[in-house]
Formats: sequence, C-alpha cells, structure tokens
Amino acid sequence: MAITKPFKPTRQQLIDAAGKTLPDVIAPNLRVLFCGINPGLYTAAVGHHFARPGNRFWPALHQSGFTNRLISPFSERELLESGIGISNVVPHATASAAELTRADFIKGGRLLSRKVKRYRPQIVAVLGVGAYRSAFDQPKAQIGEQPDRIHDARVWVLPNPSGLNANYQLPEFVKLFKRLCTAVDAN
Repeated sequence: MAITKPFKPTRQQLIDAAGKTLPDVIAPNLRVLFCGINPGLYTAAVGHHFARPGNRFWPALHQSGFTNRLISPFSERELLESGIGISNVVPHATASAAELTRADFIKGGRLLSRKVKRYRPQIVAVLGVGAYRSAFDQPKAQIGEQPDRIHDARVWVLPNPSGLNANYQLPEFVKLFKRLCTAVDAN
C-alpha cells in the first residue's frame, strides 16, 4: 500500500522493495500517459512514482506547464485531474534499470500495449529511449515524437528523468517536456 506522507526508507525497506510493483496512476482517455522504465527500489519502498530525491520528473512536469504547481510524488493521483497518468514499461522494481533483461522489456512492452488499448490515452510518453527501443523493437528510435503508434496513441520518447541520468540536466528536461506539452495542447 502506498504511503501518503513523505518518509525516507530504511536500508532494509530498500532491500525488501526488490521485485515490488506500484499501482498505475491511470484512467480512461488521458491526455498523456507517462511511462517510466521501471520502479527503483526507493520508489517501490515508498509506493509512489518517481519518488527518489533528485528525480527530475516532478520539477520538469511543473516547469514545462503540465501542472500549475509542483506536485509531490505523494500527491501523484492529483495528476488524473489534469488528464495525466503514470505507468512503467517494466512493472517490477530493481536497484538499477541495468538489471532488466531484454525479455523483461519485451514482456513489459506487451503489458503496456494492453494498457494503452484498454485506457486509450492520446499520447504515451516513454521516459527512457533504451526502454522504448527494447520494449517495442525500435532500435533506431530517438528522443521526440515517434512515427509509430501504440494502438491509436501517439508515442513520444523522452530521457529518463532519474537523477542518475547525467546526460540531461533539468533545463533540458523542461525544454523537452515543453515540446510534448505543446503537442498535447495542439490535439
């Protein structure tokens, strides 16, 4: 069960979080369904998406115009009011995405595809180019809008917002999220 107040998990809680899953923040006909690679141990331990301090998802979401204030991971369900949801390509938690296998990604892509068919978001935004490439057999995919769709949903690929991703800093995330926000508003 998700914890509703911020807390820092203990070492044992982090160890115990391996393999756990998080409930999706999802509803029919979302404007955007953001999909992380998979939950990290910190996120799984506290039970909320993108919860590790240093993750740039929440600041980028706000600064790009998707939300009118900075939302805490512990208030993630508020996103549904704005037509925004959260899921993961691979549902189970690991210490690092590097622990995931090609089979994990392929299975996760199938699961995500079924969710998209059921909930019909306008846009699916996968937060991790490697995850998208592996899960949907698109080895040449780049950051930005993709030519392919998942069922009827347009597909965007954005960088992984984890604080461990040193290739992108917050200003670059905000710029890329703004491009997506503009595309959503144009629908």
